[in-house]
Amino acid sequence: MLDLRPFARVMCAATAVCLFALGARPAFAQLPALVDAPPPPLAPATIARDAQNRATIRAVRIKTPMKIDGKLDEEVYKTVPSAGGFIQQTPKPGAPATEATDFWIFFDETNVYISMLLHETHPERRVATERRRDNQGLTNDDNVMLVLDTFYDRRNAFNFQVNGVGGFRDQIVTDGSANGAWNTVWDVKVSDVPGGQAFEMVIPFKSLRYKNGGPQVWGFNARRTVKWKNEMSYINPNPAAFGGPGINRLFTAATVVGIETPARAKNLEIKPYALATVTTDRTAAVPFSNKGEANAGVDLKYGLTRGLTTDLTVNTDFAQVEEDVQQVNLTRFSLFFPEKRDFFLEGLGQFAFAGQGGGDRLDGTSEVPTLFFSRSIGLSRGQMVPVRVGGRVTGRARGFEIGLLNIQTGEKPELKAASTNFTAARVRRNILGRSNVGVIATLRDPAIAGTRNTAFGADSNMRFYNFLEVNSYLAGTASTGIASDDNLSYRGRLAWVPDGYGMSLEHLKVGKGFNPEMGFVRRGDFRTTIGNVRYSPRLRKSKSIRQITLQSNLEYVQDAGATRMMNRDAKEDFAVEWHNSDKLTLSWLDQFEYLPANFRIATGVTVPKGSYTYRSFTGSYALGQQRFLSGTVSASRGSFYNGTRTTGSYSGRLSFSSRFVVEPGITMNKVDLPYGHFTANLLNSRFVFTPTARMQFASLIQFNPSAHNSTASARLRWEYTPGSELFVVYSDGRNTAPAASVSGLLNRSIAVKITRLVRF
Repeated sequence: MLDLRPFARVMCAATAVCLFALGARPAFAQLPALVDAPPPPLAPATIARDAQNRATIRAVRIKTPMKIDGKLDEEVYKTVPSAGGFIQQTPKPGAPATEATDFWIFFDETNVYISMLLHETHPERRVATERRRDNQGLTNDDNVMLVLDTFYDRRNAFNFQVNGVGGFRDQIVTDGSANGAWNTVWDVKVSDVPGGQAFEMVIPFKSLRYKNGGPQVWGFNARRTVKWKNEMSYINPNPAAFGGPGINRLFTAATVVGIETPARAKNLEIKPYALATVTTDRTAAVPFSNKGEANAGVDLKYGLTRGLTTDLTVNTDFAQVEEDVQQVNLTRFSLFFPEKRDFFLEGLGQFAFAGQGGGDRLDGTSEVPTLFFSRSIGLSRGQMVPVRVGGRVTGRARGFEIGLLNIQTGEKPELKAASTNFTAARVRRNILGRSNVGVIATLRDPAIAGTRNTAFGADSNMRFYNFLEVNSYLAGTASTGIASDDNLSYRGRLAWVPDGYGMSLEHLKVGKGFNPEMGFVRRGDFRTTIGNVRYSPRLRKSKSIRQITLQSNLEYVQDAGATRMMNRDAKEDFAVEWHNSDKLTLSWLDQFEYLPANFRIATGVTVPKGSYTYRSFTGSYALGQQRFLSGTVSASRGSFYNGTRTTGSYSGRLSFSSRFVVEPGITMNKVDLPYGHFTANLLNSRFVFTPTARMQFASLIQFNPSAHNSTASARLRWEYTPGSELFVVYSDGRNTAPAASVSGLLNRSIAVKITRLVRF
């Protein structure tokens, strides 16, 4: 029988914390003072600017709900003057945008409405290739992205994006980082108008979090991208060094006044699901074919306050989740696969710790351990483990950002997975202008070894001026019955990253006994120091080249006790970015590596322990998405473990239309070593058909010749009404080695899942 007592204990404690956070509050919050903004405009004007071009915008109340069709033909557009005056971020920072943009912000008793008129001098050059909801490719089209900082804390916001064919995306921004898996109920329509395009967007107040009902002051910014010019512009000035993600640097945002939100309603969402599956597995201990099952469950979301939300899930199912894209791993360390399950993705930013992120390491990955890694929950050996019940509380209360999570999983004997309780608690406090300090704790009971594993840590993320960042953390782990004399990890990082130059310096240690079993550690028992300097001038007089970048990187790695050098890597990069958004990158890498033990790098090929020095040269070219064929092609060659390694890869897309695209990928590795020769190749292709932004059919085919396997999947996602979806998912895996004991079909499944969102 499933023991739910650990889950009940933790959720009772979380409820107590939330009740304390609620406290007695006035019915209407006092309006905050405007930050870095001019006084509000006087009616009928809707925008005012100061000497630094910072804007304050006035929202206008309307009496009747607006018809959302993108045509801008309501009478209100004739009586309310538009706002405008977008300012370039690139290619000419601070200059007026070359394509004018007019916009309006309206509201009524239940919704916020945002409308824009996008003037175009050459509508025929518009780039509009991506129609899929929530797809990153929208950013590489002509598009508009908006942020609403509803708490006016200059750190957190809701992000909405739309492109010229009605593709749209919504994200939640936590301390400047966007989570693209967050979805809410809203709508947008786009239409062609004389001289350009227009769109109308409606966002229900129920889809947002904000302070108590009544008059509001919000942060607001909008970024417009004109892809054929490779131009980005904003309502408020945004430094070129921030690039596209600058939209989420809320301290640069404009201010909106005049919105009045309704008094607090029930703010309750219930989302049940029903599921039917048919499964074949010829690799199971007792093979079976066409086994049918039916299941049901429910997710519940309730707003404890305007700032705190609790989520409850019962009998959670992830049948609709997309398959992971395979990777080639020729290192001794674990690969990191991103989370794709909606329940864990929502609120994930609340649990971010220690200013994590890649970019300092020479291969772009991050060695920083993750104390809370949601893929440790409900997955074992790459297969699903049942999630019986779970709860989460996230949001803000009394100046603190809070994240509390508790999940109870069931057992799965065939995977040797026991029923397990997972708990995580994260509290962060904003300090100074844009800095924060926080603590985190996790518990896994039982852990993988059958013990109880805990992890704890404290971090600070300090930001000064526009470009100076200082990150640090100290963390430790403990497992009952297992002694360890080095179970700590710590990090310190200093980065100065303006546009034309930059530098960073980092020191990180991961002790030999540091083992957060609810987290992810790519590599253990090491300490590393990483330095980086960059010079990246913009060629303002060049008609073809926008920016060149020269960058030097050095990484020095020892074992945690500082007794032996494990790695020493030096890398030089040269990059050229053209005005048409293409980019060329050339890299030279000089590496030393010590193998403490024999390393089995491929079937039948083992590299002996010892010291190795090798060098390589890499070139890559990225083609802008405005082309029929886009993506990145790269090649490299160099020495490798006393032999040679030659690689080539391509990852990109063919845009036949905004409704049909093909995204091929190929990775080739030819390795010749004194200990053996092998190839490590991967081929994959995704086929995507998108009749509308709310309906998508995608198929992913992957072939790994070295591992003698292939996988195929097909997925239909139809959001038949906002927030409610139908999924039909097929997948199979096959062994392509005819001499294997089990050849041909290994496993196959088909699932049909339907959800229905009910709001109160």
